[in-house]
Amino acid sequence: MFEYDFMQRALLAGIFLSLTIPLIGVVMVSRKTSMLGEAMSHVSLAGVGLGLVFGFSPVLGAVGICILAGLSIERVRKRFLGYGDMATAIVTSVGLGLAAIISGFLPSGSSLESYLFGSIASVSLWDVIVSFIIFILVGSYSLVYYTALANLALSESFAYILGVKVKVVSTLYTILAALTVAMAAKMIGALLVSSLIVLPAVSALCLAKSYRHMIIFTTGFGVLYMMSGLVLSYYIEISPGGAVVAIALFCLGLLALGKKVLTVK
Repeated sequence: MFEYDFMQRALLAGIFLSLTIPLIGVVMVSRKTSMLGEAMSHVSLAGVGLGLVFGFSPVLGAVGICILAGLSIERVRKRFLGYGDMATAIVTSVGLGLAAIISGFLPSGSSLESYLFGSIASVSLWDVIVSFIIFILVGSYSLVYYTALANLALSESFAYILGVKVKVVSTLYTILAALTVAMAAKMIGALLVSSLIVLPAVSALCLAKSYRHMIIFTTGFGVLYMMSGLVLSYYIEISPGGAVVAIALFCLGLLALGKKVLTVK
């Protein structure tokens, strides 16, 4: 497996993304905005389609569309309290509708399929470098705004009272989440990347007793799910996204069962 260049690139990119995506997921799950990741991952398809039609990088197109979608949802959440889910549903529908329309104009030989379910063979050296840069950006953000993010996890109102610059922190987070989702969509698949955002964080909830523990466990589960999923996808020749999600669900089921058994005792 390791003698192939494409697997070496896929595993390197996978390591960086598996460390990055859970950091995004912790914030989403803590703030109860998990559907934001779902919306971004689906909307990214429209950006990919635009890139393929007009001849620029599909990942760059996905980044632009994801940032626009994320900021739009955040704006609606702040302006119309209690309607965040509605905004997420509308943005998701618009993104999928655009992707469906754009798919009819794709050049001959181009397809959205690899971006729907992911492909380890499509990972380039440039993707590895970009994944590393995104990991550095998200990791630095998580360290610099650690306290602010912990306060936001409790309550936005509480964070405001403590002097947290909620708008700045939220805007930066949305941009970084868009970068992460767009990059991950190429390898894991746009339809499944939201699962890797949420499932490691949900798994961590079974064990974590503090925000710090949540970050540690989520990152650990993210690496476990991503690496084992990539290896499994190579040996049994299935999409990497599907393999990652299958392993994550299996482990989550074991954790939930174990927690229930311990609670009964």
